[in-house]
Amino acid sequence: MQSPSADDLPPPVIRRMRESSRKAVRELEMLAGRFGEEGLTPTQCHALQEIHRRPGVTPAELADELCIDRSTASRTVQALVNKGQVHKGASEGDGRRKPVRVTGRGEHELESIHRAADQRVAAALASLSEDDRRLALEGMEIYARALERSRRAASIRLRPIVAADDPAMARIIRSVMTEFGAVGAGFSIEDEEVDAMSRAYDASRSFYLVALEGERVLGGAGIAPLAGAVPEVCELRKMYLLPQSRGLGVGRALLERCLEGALELGYRKCYLETLGHMGQAQRLYRSFGFRPLEEPLGETGHFSCDAWFEKELGPQPTEGSSRE
Repeated sequence: MQSPSADDLPPPVIRRMRESSRKAVRELEMLAGRFGEEGLTPTQCHALQEIHRRPGVTPAELADELCIDRSTASRTVQALVNKGQVHKGASEGDGRRKPVRVTGRGEHELESIHRAADQRVAAALASLSEDDRRLALEGMEIYARALERSRRAASIRLRPIVAADDPAMARIIRSVMTEFGAVGAGFSIEDEEVDAMSRAYDASRSFYLVALEGERVLGGAGIAPLAGAVPEVCELRKMYLLPQSRGLGVGRALLERCLEGALELGYRKCYLETLGHMGQAQRLYRSFGFRPLEEPLGETGHFSCDAWFEKELGPQPTEGSSRE
């Protein structure tokens, strides 16, 4: 998934950022290919630093952290083992898990790498004024976070929920509702369907979508008929995301797909219930054209919710035209 505004960025801005990134890589001599006293490759160098930062990390976890495939991570770790810079052991109770730790030789190599890198960066920062140093540091941190978000967003996919997703979705629903204080009678956390979402939405004019990063469920959202309402009205139900997945455009993608699906199923209106203090969620709903209501609709049984929204689906008739 891409950010909704990515295509709107002026090409000169994109090219300037890419050119600055290339210059930084070249000036830091990252194309030279060897670092430290023993001539580590860039990947080995980053792996050694990450293993030092996270003693006991596995090659699979290292792959995720370094944004490389698992076979590359395994080869990189083995190269460091062959150099005597890391040690690969076995986890108690799980012979398949191979935690990795830096050896004394690896510690010495890291000191050499850090010393050279610190000197190079310190010399560059020393040439800047205090204000420019602050701007440079803040800019690099913001840019790095943006790159991470865009990479993660591009890897996220949506699909219909299956039975294997039920335990993960139940945990997400309960943890997020607890996070926002939506616990107790009158909240959907008490609904029986929480533990069997795939079965609950395997019904006529209903569906539930989950968002996945790799095989990990990040959250979901669904559509079902609004209880106690006319057949043309559906309800957006149980839209919850893990905190670490927010800000990636996942909620927007889920909501967009849910509304498209609702329209395809013949619904003319979509209703939702939420809490007044869930400001970020309400801003998302409003951006899609949901309008606030003064009182709830239907018979959801969620009497503890205190904010209600409704949206007309599809093209609306112009003044003077008739509904069919």
